[in-house]
Amino acid sequence: MSSGILLIDCPDRRGIVSTVAQLLYGHGANILHADQHQDNFAGMFFMRVEWSLDGFDLSEEAFREQFAAIAQEFDMSWRLAWSSQRLRMAIFVSRYQHCLLDLLHRYQLGELAGEIAMIVSNHPDAEGLACFYKIPFQYFPATAENRTEIEERQIDSLKLNNIDLVVLARYMQILSASFVDQYPRRIINVHHSFLPAFTGAKPYHAAFQRGVKLIGATSHYVTEELDEGPIIDQDVTRVSHRDQVADLVQKGRDLERMVLSRAVRWHLSHRILFYGNKTVVFD
Repeated sequence: MSSGILLIDCPDRRGIVSTVAQLLYGHGANILHADQHQDNFAGMFFMRVEWSLDGFDLSEEAFREQFAAIAQEFDMSWRLAWSSQRLRMAIFVSRYQHCLLDLLHRYQLGELAGEIAMIVSNHPDAEGLACFYKIPFQYFPATAENRTEIEERQIDSLKLNNIDLVVLARYMQILSASFVDQYPRRIINVHHSFLPAFTGAKPYHAAFQRGVKLIGATSHYVTEELDEGPIIDQDVTRVSHRDQVADLVQKGRDLERMVLSRAVRWHLSHRILFYGNKTVVFD
């Protein structure tokens, strides 16, 4: 079923829900899902509404024109999407392939409402996996010396392939600010710790040295500041004194798969809103 999806954030006040519902109902919309959230501390209101396009009598242009007046009245920021327009994503990966494999398997099963258009890597290791799933593979041997050139080539390739979302599935390269600026709030990373604890390249080693009893994984949007972007999802598992670093890595990989796949699925389904350095994720 084709549907329209509207995401809204604005200062909280009376009449928002009824005004949006009346517009949709007045043009034949059958609302499939509606969810909302109020942040009383920030005085903000957030809403996601999805409706069937069967019997809906407004074109996209007409809807945008009519809704613009409502958005102005309530000082709204808003996004409109259609379920039939599948987002195209590029998955970046280095040598660890567990997150990539999980996403490819879910994609093959039809769990992701988007299209994996390409796989990008700074190592050739994942080419066989890309070939098996019949997805174009691009190898960019990045080093500290050629980083700027490689990123320019990657950005050119992303634009050429009309990429909407970049997924860092254990891509062990730090993206430059100029790269991130090309895809604001459209780069998702998985970090192998429960942020903000244990940032950096070896969080499992740091967790082992600290003797923690819980380890975690975090999916978040990428910003210029390393591991500081808005958090989308997190999960944890219990560990003990018996676990060595290798055990923590093995247990953590399961968490990494889950938090990354959920974040990608929610983004592709237009379920995430941002404010400040936080997210609202509608289920």
